[in-house]
Amino acid sequence: MGSKVSFKHRYHIGKSVKNFLMGYFTEYETPKLVSIHSAKYAGLLRIIQIIILIYSIVYLFLFEKGYQKQSTTITSSVTLKVKGIGYVQTTENKTIIIDVADYIIPPSENNAIFIKTNFIQTDQTRSTCAESIKVKEAICKNDNDCFNKTFSPKMNGRWTGRCLLSPDTNAVNKTTNNTKTPTGLCEYAGWCPPEDDQSSTMPVQETLNFTIFIKNFIEFPVFQVKHKNMADELKKPCIFHPQHHKDCPIFSINYIMNEVETNITERNLMLRYGGIVCIKIDWDCNLDRNIKLCKPEYSFARLDVPFHEKPFSAGFNFRYASHWKYNRTDFRVLTKAFGLRLVITISGKAGKFDFIKLTLNTGSLVGLFGLATFVCDIILLHISKRASLYRNHVFEIVHLRTRSTSTIAMPRIFLKRRDDTFSKIHSNVEAELSFETPNSTPAPSEKQVTVGPTSFISSIESEC
Repeated sequence: MGSKVSFKHRYHIGKSVKNFLMGYFTEYETPKLVSIHSAKYAGLLRIIQIIILIYSIVYLFLFEKGYQKQSTTITSSVTLKVKGIGYVQTTENKTIIIDVADYIIPPSENNAIFIKTNFIQTDQTRSTCAESIKVKEAICKNDNDCFNKTFSPKMNGRWTGRCLLSPDTNAVNKTTNNTKTPTGLCEYAGWCPPEDDQSSTMPVQETLNFTIFIKNFIEFPVFQVKHKNMADELKKPCIFHPQHHKDCPIFSINYIMNEVETNITERNLMLRYGGIVCIKIDWDCNLDRNIKLCKPEYSFARLDVPFHEKPFSAGFNFRYASHWKYNRTDFRVLTKAFGLRLVITISGKAGKFDFIKLTLNTGSLVGLFGLATFVCDIILLHISKRASLYRNHVFEIVHLRTRSTSTIAMPRIFLKRRDDTFSKIHSNVEAELSFETPNSTPAPSEKQVTVGPTSFISSIESEC
């Protein structure tokens, strides 16, 4: 029983597939125009068309400049220069003047610059001394505690295996206090003394008054157009202002800090512990006009995590050292620098009139008008109350018959005929006629015909 049901199911599926294929290759569909006199649907159609027209003209052609060939491929070069004089107040109540060569480290970078705003300096000599107290593994009670210690990234040098029971040991002059404590620190060979992050820092004053000059050169290789962010009519000196001097490429650090951070506490922490600032330069050039009218847009953003969120690593800092040698003794000044790292990013696009682009977008606009008709057809044929009536007028099926399909097949019939005039002998001839002989037709005098039952005979069968 189950096999019969499965066979019928497969039979119906096969028949459906066959009907689909037959209809696909034997049916032709053509649009039929039906004029419906309805102010409601006509008004809906015009409203949708007007909306599409406004959208296409205002957005596609005016805002997006659909008549232009556009390119976002840009080649750029940036040069940064900082000017300003700062000073540092030392613990000995001395003032140290700092200029550009002191607080710009390194002197040149690709699309970036670092401004030192705070630092810690440690004078060191290559010698042996006690490890930093912040290294917990260095705490010892005897020399055995300093042997076979696993390496720690916090180590400041190679451990010698000695335990200095007095943390006040002077490794430079090799003198030790007489008073010893029950615990001490392991000795290491390297640069002594170790750096102390807890010591007082030396912030650079007048940092907010520094200025940075951004010199930007760009090229759009698709259109072979070059440009720069320095206007020919620019007068020196100038400082950027969003209203009065928006073409000036010289910015003050104070203006940049106010743009990236509105919280005064966060700004002060950035100057003390460092931060990362992104300066974005965006170009949007209409090459159908004079290239000198193309001006860049500057924007500023903070990239590092704010301090109030307590990140894993706050601010931005790094270390560098300056070395010298005197009387065969190596010396260096280790500096831990905190500051602002300014990163420059360049983006842009350019557009120029192109006839092919205009033609393609115009064709797209014409195609969008068909959307109005599509929406109205859905409402008319499926949602409206008289949808069935409209469908009867819109959809019509026409059957075209060929000669072979329109011929009616009828059964054959045999007629008996007797001809005495043209034949000397009487014979019964079975004649297959393809026409009907009426009963009222008079027979010729020369022959006598007996007519039996008549019927239509297919033209195809008569030829067999």
